[in-house]
This record gives sequence, structure tokens and C-alpha cells, in this order.
Amino acid sequence: MRKIAIATGTRADWGLLSGIAKALAARADCEVEILATNMHLFPRYGNTINEITADGFDPVKVPVSDATDSPLGAVKSMSECMSGMAEAFERIKPDILVILGDRFEMLATASAALMMRVPIVHIAGGEISEGAIDDSIRHAITKMSSLHLTATELYRRRVIAMGEEPERVINTGAIGVYNIMCEPILSRKELEESIGMELPEGSLLVTYHPATLDDGDVASRCKELLNALDRFPESKVIITYPNNDSRGRVIIDMIEAYGATREGRVKVIPSLGKRRYLSALRYVSSVVGNSSSGIVEVPSMKIPTVDIGIRQRGRLCGDSVIHCGDTAQEIADAISFALSAEGKRQAAESENPYYQPDTLDKIVRAIAETPLETLHSKKFYDR
Repeated sequence: MRKIAIATGTRADWGLLSGIAKALAARADCEVEILATNMHLFPRYGNTINEITADGFDPVKVPVSDATDSPLGAVKSMSECMSGMAEAFERIKPDILVILGDRFEMLATASAALMMRVPIVHIAGGEISEGAIDDSIRHAITKMSSLHLTATELYRRRVIAMGEEPERVINTGAIGVYNIMCEPILSRKELEESIGMELPEGSLLVTYHPATLDDGDVASRCKELLNALDRFPESKVIITYPNNDSRGRVIIDMIEAYGATREGRVKVIPSLGKRRYLSALRYVSSVVGNSSSGIVEVPSMKIPTVDIGIRQRGRLCGDSVIHCGDTAQEIADAISFALSAEGKRQAAESENPYYQPDTLDKIVRAIAETPLETLHSKKFYDR
């Protein structure tokens, strides 16, 4: 019996990991423990630990301070996470740990696992997001990990270029794309009733995070986005909260104030959760913001993504992604194109480079069946 720990810190990564966790738990040769930390434990962000429980798991809680709105606060939170994860590993004694992505709490988790000699499986390595500190965190986690599940062949080659042995680096495709294609969704009516707003043609789904390596003022950046949205008074708008990165609370305060004065047209929701989010992608006309989901998953819905600013710069993307600057005019121009007949046609004809039909099976088999004895030591691979 292989005991597998899966670490999660946000609504976003659990939305990606939940299907993997369920598939592993369904195997007779696997036991799954979920380690929940950071945003999952805070009411401000929607108490998303309840989503983990609703999926049939009894997660181990690893508390941290909700004080990440500054670099110092984030570092203190990381130290608490590292300590709490080490204690969890000592208690549950997992054979292997699964981590997705590039968040600061996952860097703390990986550091604890490395010191506790728990082999790490890293999902979504090799990617680039030049506008966020996540870029460096992702590469650091790669070097602490023993098994790598990448979303494209380009990303697989990058991980190998970092000295990882080719046989330990598997191109699986992106799990978020698999989820979008395969997860059950709500009907339009069910979703509209759930969020309390109709979603006619031309509706927008907006998620805007701080770009942690952007020297610009986050309040000014967010104001430009909100001013751009006001240029589309006929469009209904769903806005979800940002992650709890440094300066994220500024954005939360601004979008809440914005939504409060535009009742009936704008709905601000801390977290849609996986099913409502995937459902919303079927009924909105475009996704706007700077989330990786707009680059990786949304193109499979054949709708345009308006990608704002530098946060996701460097990511491989399909033709449905429209990159733009940070000014209201640039954002409005991009949204106008996304809602145009040409923008819709371009998205409908675009291929998603992150799609593979058997992503879930590849990931589950790699985690469950890779011999553990091969993961306890590493050699630097020189090509």
C-alpha cells in the first residue's frame, strides 16, 4: 500500500488536484492524505477547505497566518507552513508527496519534504511566468523533486535542461484541460441561480492577481482594469478574488467597492469553486485578467482570453489568448477584439497546446506505480 500525501493551498490547485486525488484513492494499492493550508483555511477566501471535504476527504489542516499582504508577512507564513508540514509528515509518514505549481506555500512544503526525505512528485514544472516570483519558486521546487509531470513537451525539455534525468520527466498534458473536458458542469440556469445573476451573450469572467515582480502600483493597475470594464456596460461581469499574494488585499477592496456600485451587472465572488468555475467557462464570452487558467485551460473552451500585463509572460499559449498592456485603453481594445466576430472565430479555430486525451491516466499511473526506490536519490543529468 502506497501512502500518498497531496498538498494544496488554494482553490485553484485543489480544482486541478481533486480528480487526481479521487482517482488515486479509488485504487486498491493507494492511500491518500490531503494536506490543506493557506487560503483553504481563511473565511475571507471562501472557506474552500469545505470543497475538499465535499470531495470525500478528511484533510489534515496545516494552519498559517493570514498575513501575506506584504513580503515579510509571506515569509512568516512560509515559515509556519514549513514547520506545520514537517509535523504532518512526521505524523502520517507518507511514501510520496504530490505538489502542483509554484506557490510560496508549496515552496515551504517542498522544503519540509526534502528535509524529511519524502520524495516529491512535481506537477507543472518547466513553465515560465516572467512577471511573478512564482517563476523562481517553480524552478526551485523542480530541483527538490524526484519525479516531474509536465504539461507540454517543451516544458519537459526545460526540466531536463535543468539537470533532471529524462526517465523521471513525463509529458502528461495539463490536468486542468482534462478537467474542463471531462468534469460534469451546471446548466446555465443552475449556474445563474447559484451566483444570483444572468449570464447572457457578452458576459465576462475576470480574475486579476498581483504581478509580484511588477514594480507598478497594484491599485493603479487594478483601476485601469475596472475602468476598462466600465466601457462594456452591456456585459455582465463575474469577478473572483485574487490569490493571497503580496498586495492582494488592495485588489479585493477595489473589486468589492466596484461591484457594490454596479449591482445587477457585476457579481464579486471570493471563490466559484471548481464546478461553478468550469461551468462559467461554458457560458461567458471571454475570460479577462492574468491567471494561468486563461492561458492553459480556457482555450479548450474555444473562447478568447484577454491576458493583461506581465504576470504570465513567457508561457506557451494558443492563438485564442490576446495579450495586452496594463492601461484601460489597451485592455478595452483587447476585450473589444475578444467580443468581436473575428475574435470569436480565432478562438474557435485555435488549438490548445496543453491538451492530451489521457492526462489523468498518465498522472495517476506515474504517482502510483513509479518504483519508490528510484526516487530517493538523484543524479544531475548532463546532456
